[in-house]
Amino acid sequence: MPAKVPATIVTGFLGAGKTTLIRHMLENAGGRRIALIINEFGDLGVDGDLLKGCGDETCSEDDIMELSNGCICCTVAEDFIPTMEALLNRENAPDHIVIETSGLALPQPLVRAFNWPGISTRVTVDGVVTVVDGKAVHEGLFASNLAAIEAQRAADENLDHETPLSELFEDQLACADMIVINKSDLLNADQLTETTGNIQSGARDGVHVVHATMGALPVDVLLGQGIGAEADLDARHEVHHHHHHDDDHDDHHHEHEHGHDEFESFVVTRPEIADAQTFAERIAGTIRHHDILRLKGFAAVAGKPMRLAIQAVGPRVDTYFDQPFAPGTPRETRLVVIGQAGLDRAAIEAALSA
Repeated sequence: MPAKVPATIVTGFLGAGKTTLIRHMLENAGGRRIALIINEFGDLGVDGDLLKGCGDETCSEDDIMELSNGCICCTVAEDFIPTMEALLNRENAPDHIVIETSGLALPQPLVRAFNWPGISTRVTVDGVVTVVDGKAVHEGLFASNLAAIEAQRAADENLDHETPLSELFEDQLACADMIVINKSDLLNADQLTETTGNIQSGARDGVHVVHATMGALPVDVLLGQGIGAEADLDARHEVHHHHHHDDDHDDHHHEHEHGHDEFESFVVTRPEIADAQTFAERIAGTIRHHDILRLKGFAAVAGKPMRLAIQAVGPRVDTYFDQPFAPGTPRETRLVVIGQAGLDRAAIEAALSA
């Protein structure tokens, strides 16, 4: 059976920066063919126009599908499932699907929809990414323009839930596999630490909270989480029971370098390892101790002709033998470590090389 197409759900309130994050992802897709489903509400199609204008071959108009009938979690059967089936039935199926929800949309019903018979064997939820406006959250507002959110709520005729923003925010955090505190450059160090701690307290154990400016998040951090969220609904249940919708322009226009200064990566090289299971346990311990976001690479295992592929996201470490070492290839272990800036590289190298 062909591998399932991974899908990433991006949620968060109007103005948090979802569209900016997605546009940055497309501009740095690294050859991935990414299809977008945008939950734009209204006749203007602002998000769709913005993304179609990114000028990158990975976001042609054919790869962008817009749902404009209101809150995506209120119109799953009518809009979302047929749209997913149309994408999956294409001759040139995408490598990855990214779904930008309305800011009033609960992510849980959308994740649940991936268990529908028509798509359950063909696509999986790679991860749920919740984007928050760091400055607004620090000020206790959840979003920078509450009036715009209320106007959006009033305009959606299909919205079947009236949910206080505080409850909606808690449900978005409860469903997340990764939380992005965007506009982090608008907070000083103490404010960012306080905001991060408050948000972390509302998230599930093991969920990474990362910082970003202008949505500049490395693609290898955002995609490839491999969570399979649709099989893990009990862990991400709604804190409150209701239903919702939103669009997302980013009002953040600060002059700022669009870099990845908040993140760093480096390669650890070491000789072949003695035992795959023991090494996987060492990797898991190193990730926990140093708060590593992602670790991937290959290892040579003593006595094994095949190369051991290693993929680790948070505390989960997956390993499998993928192919024989090519003649003349050195039998060594090479691992790429990815995390937020400030990783203790020497300590991580020592732990993985022990």
